[in-house]
Amino acid sequence: MKNYTITVNGNVYDVTVEEGGAGAGVSAPAPRKMAAAPKKPAAPAAPAASGGAGSIKIEAKAAGKVFKIEANPGKAIKKGDPVLILEVMKMETPVVAPEDGTVASIDVAVGDQVESGALLATLNK
Repeated sequence: MKNYTITVNGNVYDVTVEEGGAGAGVSAPAPRKMAAAPKKPAAPAAPAASGGAGSIKIEAKAAGKVFKIEANPGKAIKKGDPVLILEVMKMETPVVAPEDGTVASIDVAVGDQVESGALLATLNK
């Protein structure tokens, strides 16, 4: 038998593994208490464009990761034009302009994790 100490999501487990053939098994007692690791401070939000926030908000329809920014502040775009691309469940999902306007701000950066309903960008008419 071999004993191992394994940490999973901050929980420490003492695990005993039997060596051998078909009858080998694993026993895992209740997790031990571990001192909480200090949490990292939240990353500051990306600064808004110098033009300020616009009146038309573009929000995430699903949780994901910002994969690519397609439009920069000041760019005129038409309804349906891509503003940015989110990676949602390993698929690239374009986030499009809900109406014609000018990009006022991009409120996220490439690599940011966003939740459903999070503000991604704003437009001005």
